[in-house]
Amino acid sequence: MKSFPFDPRRIPFFYGWIVLGAGTLGMIMSVPGQTVGVSVFTDFLLDDLGLSRSSLSLAYLIGTIASALSLGAAGVLYDRHGGRRVAVGAALAMAVVLVYLSILPSLAAARPVLGFVAVTLGFWGLRFSGQGMLTLASRNMVMEWFDRRRGMANAVMGISISFGFSAAPRAFEAVIGPDGEWQRAWQLISLIVVAFAVLAMVFYRDRPEDHGMVPDGPMATSAGRTHAETAPGRAFTLPEARRTYTFWVFAATLLLAGLLLTAYTFHIVSIFGDAGMSRRQAVGIFLPAAAVAVVVEFAGSWLSDYIKLKYLAMVQLAGAFVLSLSLAGLNGGAPVAGVIVGHGFMQGMFGILSNVTWPRFFGRRHLGAIAGFATAITVAGTAVGPALFSGVRDLTGTYSAAALGTAAVAVVLLVLMTRADRPAQ
Repeated sequence: MKSFPFDPRRIPFFYGWIVLGAGTLGMIMSVPGQTVGVSVFTDFLLDDLGLSRSSLSLAYLIGTIASALSLGAAGVLYDRHGGRRVAVGAALAMAVVLVYLSILPSLAAARPVLGFVAVTLGFWGLRFSGQGMLTLASRNMVMEWFDRRRGMANAVMGISISFGFSAAPRAFEAVIGPDGEWQRAWQLISLIVVAFAVLAMVFYRDRPEDHGMVPDGPMATSAGRTHAETAPGRAFTLPEARRTYTFWVFAATLLLAGLLLTAYTFHIVSIFGDAGMSRRQAVGIFLPAAAVAVVVEFAGSWLSDYIKLKYLAMVQLAGAFVLSLSLAGLNGGAPVAGVIVGHGFMQGMFGILSNVTWPRFFGRRHLGAIAGFATAITVAGTAVGPALFSGVRDLTGTYSAAALGTAAVAVVLLVLMTRADRPAQ
């Protein structure tokens, strides 16, 4: 199966570029399982299932935490079977879950309790297959084909992902249409995901060493100009990685980013509505934020081959601080600009840190287990975020206190990050 349907060595250029393109497409295809994709369907689920916003947020919390607890096993599957098989299986599973979610109203009509249980299971399946397994397999596969030029590869991947994720809400709105055909939209998206699974079977490939090649291909000979931190080091096991200070500071930084971005994205219509702005204005915020994210991620990814990752993490934490303060004082004007800039910086740096950190600091041999555990922590943050923000709003009437809390955590992590260097080899 390694050479089916063709041997990558027969390609007249470095096959890593095809892996980069295929893996990028895989990341974009995970959008239905990401909060940015789910958020478009949130209000439709509320209306048709008869659930409150807090109940739906709780279902999302439980489903996402269950997904996070499952990701450790997904990482082990990646190490054992490779990104190709895991990605194909994850895509097919996500397609099934999308169809299941599309028929929920008929399964749980007039039964709020049954609706809550059913949508919780759906959120678990969607988050685990999309945000979890498909993302992990696609991202890790690309990172294994590049080493000293990993940042450069991430820059190329980041541009497409940023625009893909940010264009998704409007694309999904268009598929839903003015009549609110959200069920048909999810079914159509599921067919697209199945088509992608076929493409993944054809073009995805596991480690370059499996095909008699080396990471970076011809570029490996020109890697001497990169930063010493990018040089291959020893392979850490997951227990060894968890005993390092750097692992937990970076993991906590990604957790905060996941929590804040997910909470803000999940409740975007409600947050802007509280500030007197329309649903169209809320959804429209993603495109300018994507433009900022693309510039930030491209520049940061290129720089990551030449500087320490902790400096890029500090930029992400600064973005979290700006986004949080802007959300706390959202009323149009300058705070909206702060939301765009803060979101863009966080999203841009998130792609770099979640992709580059683990193989650079801890090696590729146990990448699936380490990245799976770290991703589980991030996913746990994405689970808590929507419920935390909606709970605070229920208690106080606004989202401001929750946003100010995330701003304070960003400042603490910024101080801790100053000592988060590459673990001793």
